[in-house]
Amino acid sequence: MQTSTFLERFFDGESEAIVGCLRCRGAQAYPGALRMAFQPIADVARREVFAYEALVRGPAGEPAGAVLAEVRPEQLYSFDQTCRVLAIDTAQRLGIRVRLSINFLPNAVYEPATCIRLTLAAAHKVGFDPRRLIFEMTEAEKIRDPQHALGIVRDYQHRGFLTAIDDFGAGYSGLNLLAEFQPQLVKLDMALVRDIDRHRARQAIVGGVLGTCAALGVRVIAEGVETRAEYDQLRAMGVALFQGFLIARPEVEALPEPDWAALD
Repeated sequence: MQTSTFLERFFDGESEAIVGCLRCRGAQAYPGALRMAFQPIADVARREVFAYEALVRGPAGEPAGAVLAEVRPEQLYSFDQTCRVLAIDTAQRLGIRVRLSINFLPNAVYEPATCIRLTLAAAHKVGFDPRRLIFEMTEAEKIRDPQHALGIVRDYQHRGFLTAIDDFGAGYSGLNLLAEFQPQLVKLDMALVRDIDRHRARQAIVGGVLGTCAALGVRVIAEGVETRAEYDQLRAMGVALFQGFLIARPEVEALPEPDWAALD
């Protein structure tokens, strides 16, 4: 099924204005087929799932990198909107009961109040409470207009959504991005997490990030955690939210449970 066909069928002509949003500013429809995988973010202190992150996949489960490599600039808006709607629809169909974290592309959002319409319409249609949405802004994408990106985040926060900086520490903006706005969540990039139990410099850097975030009231998620040694080190440093293969691998069209036994 093509993504444009999915959106048209999803909204079923309920509002031409909503579907017409996809053609905003000459945007072209992304012609590929998409599916969604989900990976839990575990609150290990409470022993519960804090949220599920939606991860785009190809029709045969191809990874996000392969999918994104096929997206042309003029298709970016349609692709971003399709991922949001598909994530909400799939998660609700699977019976999600916690927060849903969605990656968004700042360069694909023209105007926050307008570009959020499809997201809210999709949530309303399937009965998903939009107050359970988290929007992750990846630091790995070069932000063409930082003030525009800041406006998006502020608009989302005003609407009651949680916001997060993804891939923190390995992208374009680093502490400058954190200084400009304070999200509710920061996700440590896996490059900082990898082998942190044996890497004193990474321990020092992450310790500094944790202290800064604590002073700002920002919670930290360690993503990409793969070994028990990494988990133990980060847990000892005060991290409570974890995501990675040690906890659970992403599963296409499924909500996997964390492997709590791996943390005992």
